[in-house]
Amino acid sequence: MGTDEIIERLKSRFPDDILSVTEFREQTGITINKKNLLEIAGFLRNEPDLGFDLLRDLCGVDYLNKRTPRFEVVYQMYSIKNKHCIRLNVQVSQKDAHVNSVTSIWTGANWHERECFDLFGIVFDGHPDLRRILMPEDWEGYPLRKDYPVEGPVEEWQGFVEVLRKSEEYKQHQWYR
Repeated sequence: MGTDEIIERLKSRFPDDILSVTEFREQTGITINKKNLLEIAGFLRNEPDLGFDLLRDLCGVDYLNKRTPRFEVVYQMYSIKNKHCIRLNVQVSQKDAHVNSVTSIWTGANWHERECFDLFGIVFDGHPDLRRILMPEDWEGYPLRKDYPVEGPVEEWQGFVEVLRKSEEYKQHQWYR
């Protein structure tokens, strides 16, 4: 079964939920309606002749001032048995930065969703343990949003400034020959 057949199966099963299909460098991207993400992902995972059993990656994208809705969650899926790869794109607005968790379909989505939440602030409804994974629990903001200050929170860098000062101080000593 080729990519065109997979798209046709999706269009016939979910006619109102396939918003667009794009091809770029031999990769197929399918933008879907976020309200039926779980049904579409489950269909792709569980249909024997499709069998997208591996979620290779899940990431967020911020299109600040480029388009609306602002965010997108991208799911890279692969069928090991059939050797097919497709990408699902789900658009997420800034005002309602929520999307359903796919951890019930692909357990491996757990950490990917946490990373996307941590860095973009997109909430994955139904996630079993949605909390920060890279940044400290008390971190303010989402570092991969395009409107996040490039220098980050200034208070966080005070300790780093002290480390740099000490580094310069220690350079006067010759530690090894």
